[in-house]
Amino acid sequence: MRVDIRIGAYGVILDGDRILLAHWNEHHHTGWTLPGGGLEPGEDPADAARREILEETGHIAELRGLIGIDSQVVAPADRVRGGTTPLHSFRIVYRAEITGGELRRELNGTTDEAAWFDLAEVGSLDRVPLVDVGLRFAGLDPTPRL
Repeated sequence: MRVDIRIGAYGVILDGDRILLAHWNEHHHTGWTLPGGGLEPGEDPADAARREILEETGHIAELRGLIGIDSQVVAPADRVRGGTTPLHSFRIVYRAEITGGELRRELNGTTDEAAWFDLAEVGSLDRVPLVDVGLRFAGLDPTPRL
């Protein structure tokens, strides 16, 4: 069976009780997500995570370690960009720390905003499942706190 493969690298970026998220907006699908994205051909995953974090948030990040790898298979009918074959997606997640830059939005990309959120409010955000995956990898509970 033919399957398309996509590899992405992302950062869980915490500052005290806050997390940095990017707002994904592509093909009429939206939601808050971890900063990061797909690897370019031949690109190292750590380099991709740092590049994507800078592109999507304006911040320079230092990676503090690999915290997990998530694997999922998306059926052709559920693919955002369409397709006739399943998509096997590997998402490499790092813990990251901001070391410079200034918060800004990405221009001409698949994200249209970046923002810091209190961890207590993440559960109530319109978010993609990757946020919860990253929080669990970081040892945090993604469910809303009452």
